[in-house]
Amino acid sequence: MKRIISLLFVFALTGMYCLPAFGWGQEGHRIIAKIAYDNLNKRARKAVDKTLGDHGMIYWANWPDEIKSDTIYAQSIKDGWHYQDLNGGMSDSAVVATLTDYPKEGGNLFRALDSLITVMKDKKGNVHTLRFVVHIASDKYCPMHLAHMDDKGGNTVKMAWFSRNTNTNLHAVWDTKLIESQGYSYSEYADKLEREYKWMKRDIEAMSEEELLLHNYHFTEAIYAYQQTWDGNTYHYIYRWRAPMEEQLYIAGIRLAKLLNEIYK
Repeated sequence: MKRIISLLFVFALTGMYCLPAFGWGQEGHRIIAKIAYDNLNKRARKAVDKTLGDHGMIYWANWPDEIKSDTIYAQSIKDGWHYQDLNGGMSDSAVVATLTDYPKEGGNLFRALDSLITVMKDKKGNVHTLRFVVHIASDKYCPMHLAHMDDKGGNTVKMAWFSRNTNTNLHAVWDTKLIESQGYSYSEYADKLEREYKWMKRDIEAMSEEELLLHNYHFTEAIYAYQQTWDGNTYHYIYRWRAPMEEQLYIAGIRLAKLLNEIYK
């Protein structure tokens, strides 16, 4: 896989949009970070704690979203590090190709993450590099960060959520509203997912990046297809997507742990 070694100021693509793109929202990122932290090996946890402080991976999981107004890291927003939107109806081979043949538009998540990981493996990373990796590696599993370019990652797909008015959008539903509808704290939710989905752990760890990408892409396509038949009842939406959303959060946490265990081996 082609890798780009420079870190924070290397991407110069144009035409990116700047609509809200807070993948998984604050609670979702903390859930994923806690699951990952709980599944780090001793060596990786020691390294992560040394860089970010004890349990710092959880506390700093949302930092790349929170500093979006900081001009020092404006490049991460301009170049779309947080998302990699694709077209609907792509073939599996075309989707897999985006891992190495980075699209010229629709975000830079794959390119950015690839570069950040290379920097860390070359032991040139710093605290900011690790914070970005923790966050962006989680964004990769948020369906609306792998959504359609023509609706800007679901941002222009209006939805009513417990209201007769169209007061939100598809992107926001998957970033925050589905998770918040369950009423758990991030730690309660992470513990729940680790208990209920532990049986999936080995299979998740064994999946290739190509298999995971296709899983994520087809998951997103299924969400779009459901929009065409959904009756507008928010409870029906939650009942349909709660379990798949929870599985996706757990997958993100386990894969983040695997990535960090490999980086710090």
